[in-house]
Amino acid sequence: MMSEILLFNRIQWNPEMYKESGFHEIHMPPHTRGGDISSASCKRPTESKCRQRVQLREVKPAVDRDSVEHPQHDRDETEEVFEGVPGGPIDRSILQSFHNHVAAKIWLGEDRVPLKLVNHGAKLELWELDAERSRISETVHRSGLALLLSCSHRVASRPMLSAFCERWQLETTTFHLSFGEMTITLDNVASILHIPITGSMISFSQPLRVDDANALLVELLGTTDVEASRETEQCRSPSVQLLWLRDNFSTITDVSSDDDIEFATRAFLLHLVGCTLFTDKSATSVVVVYLELFGDLSMVGSHAWGAACLAYVYRQLTTTTRFELRQLGGYLTLLQAWIYEHFPEMFSSLNFSYIKSRPRALRWRPHVIPESLQSVRERLDRLQSSDVCWEPYVDH
Repeated sequence: MMSEILLFNRIQWNPEMYKESGFHEIHMPPHTRGGDISSASCKRPTESKCRQRVQLREVKPAVDRDSVEHPQHDRDETEEVFEGVPGGPIDRSILQSFHNHVAAKIWLGEDRVPLKLVNHGAKLELWELDAERSRISETVHRSGLALLLSCSHRVASRPMLSAFCERWQLETTTFHLSFGEMTITLDNVASILHIPITGSMISFSQPLRVDDANALLVELLGTTDVEASRETEQCRSPSVQLLWLRDNFSTITDVSSDDDIEFATRAFLLHLVGCTLFTDKSATSVVVVYLELFGDLSMVGSHAWGAACLAYVYRQLTTTTRFELRQLGGYLTLLQAWIYEHFPEMFSSLNFSYIKSRPRALRWRPHVIPESLQSVRERLDRLQSSDVCWEPYVDH
């Protein structure tokens, strides 16, 4: 939608957001230069131009001559001036973290390999809800999360997702592209995944301690203290392995006791969000704190799952902008399907058996793009606004 493109100079940066993001404060040089994104003459740098990274120039600072014994020394001082990327930051007061951004490092000659993607789409098939588990299935459908079982992509493209992560900016929470900025919205979440975007907000007042995690496992999953402690100790965090959840609860059926069915239902929902909405970089486990959301199974459908999913994806994208980080978590189906929807001519492959009433994530056949990360970067460099599908959900 047209509302998804933003003009750079109209973004107002929130200092509090920056402080809470976990990034260290970085002082940019006094001036940065770069092309105006609205300029028709703005061009992406050629390979030879990219090697002209940093320039040194003479500086004559304003000083008190009476306090300086050797003014000649000041005239010889030089300062480093960052040569901004054409189309990049032109106002250092907005993108204050850009100095530590992966894009800045690449501009200065360092490179990063494609990100390791944490995608659990295939693991959803390891715990199926068949006719013998209809009571568990009923609660999962009431939660609004049942469609995630069918629409989650089993395959994710490393070059494509890595290239888009390099375009993400934490202060604006947008992808910075050659023609402007775009971002993922709640409308995208609702159309792509068909999960609730309204309802009670999902938040936790403080980080969960291991002792509290053990208590939750005993109370809500019916484990013993010993079993709970052993599992969190193995994870070395207030988490449990996805495999542990399947091994201990996937055999529960409708003929089991009411308590066992409740425990198995909570375990299934925890496994589901750990494989989808809240996929973390451990690649094997899920944080126990989400179990609190399933304490009262009659209220599982009251949460704004889509809003929480989007916030989590934003957070994961932000962490990958740091050059030293090499993994991407979050629900990759949302990010990948969003790219397919808005750039169909560049990356997507249609699923011709798609039915319009289904989540838009099912409209595409996810595949690994057979090209390098650098090739995808160059394709994004050449991208024009006319290449974007601005209203992909008109007929949805």
